[in-house]
Amino acid sequence: MEKRLGIIAIVFTSKENIVIVNDLISDFSDMIIARQGLPMPHKGISFISLVVEAEMNRINSLTGQLGRLEGIEVKTIVTKERPVIKEK
Repeated sequence: MEKRLGIIAIVFTSKENIVIVNDLISDFSDMIIARQGLPMPHKGISFISLVVEAEMNRINSLTGQLGRLEGIEVKTIVTKERPVIKEK
């Protein structure tokens, strides 16, 4: 299967599953290129963005497990096909 590049956006509207989310991210760490977190406690919301490179079944596995958690919203954007970088 072909690997794809993508971004996973995770929005926390509750703190109750933060430990589970971090455990899942650790379980899938081999496909994560970058991670950025933005806590906004004054608004009661937090964000994590992940840049990933993996086969679609792995990306879907992570996002599916995250999406089933209470107080978590997940959106994913992936490339249609793996980009080819041409040298000059």
